[in-house]
Amino acid sequence: MSDPYARYERLKFERPSPGVLRIIMSNPGKLNATDAVMHRELAEVWRDVDADPETRCAILTGAGDTFSAGGDFDMIQGIVDDFEVRVRSMREARDIVMNIIDCQTPVVSAMRGVAVGAGLVCGLLADVSIATPDARIIDGHTRLGVAAGDHAAIIWPLLCGMAKAKYYLLTCDPLSGQEAERIGLISLCVPDEELDARALAVAIKLANGAPRAIAWTKHALNHWLRSAGPAFDASLALEFLGFTGPEAAEGLASHREKRKPKFV
Repeated sequence: MSDPYARYERLKFERPSPGVLRIIMSNPGKLNATDAVMHRELAEVWRDVDADPETRCAILTGAGDTFSAGGDFDMIQGIVDDFEVRVRSMREARDIVMNIIDCQTPVVSAMRGVAVGAGLVCGLLADVSIATPDARIIDGHTRLGVAAGDHAAIIWPLLCGMAKAKYYLLTCDPLSGQEAERIGLISLCVPDEELDARALAVAIKLANGAPRAIAWTKHALNHWLRSAGPAFDASLALEFLGFTGPEAAEGLASHREKRKPKFV
């Protein structure tokens, strides 16, 4: 039987324990930023995990000392410039969210360093999310000049409440892993040197549990997220509408030029 993961370029795979698949986001030299290839792969991998009889739990992490540094600027420029790229990326963004929600296999995320963009989408939508105290969790949409789409509208208010969700999604202020645990945005905060072992221990526990009971519990709980489908669709549409306007152009230019944006 062919390896379903052999075709992936930006995602690497390990089998640290029977029944456990470790997925590693890897974009060397770019702090694991999400380029067009990784964006597509993060949309597709959860279907492969769901269909994999050898995987009873998946761990998502980043290579080295960074989870994922957000969207690659060249990918974002393509979304701004090209209608077809924008449409394809919008569909992938929806698939990233819905495929991890619908994946019957439990997912554990292990976040250290910066966690932004599509990587953060998966990190927060994981069934068990674990971060180090110094992890920097940032939803940077409005700083880029677009609405906070992707996962934000459906998961942040549910996890940490509307007041905190609005504050962090509107301001783009970073959260440490410690603060993220305090407000309920993530499941656990553990010391950096314990992160990988703790994520693996949780994954092994889930992999050794009753598979259908765990899968069905996840499915039922995720109806809370499915019920927010209209909010998700609206946020995603507004995000990608924003990519056609002047605020996204200025936001991207300011990132490239390492300066404060001038939106007014």
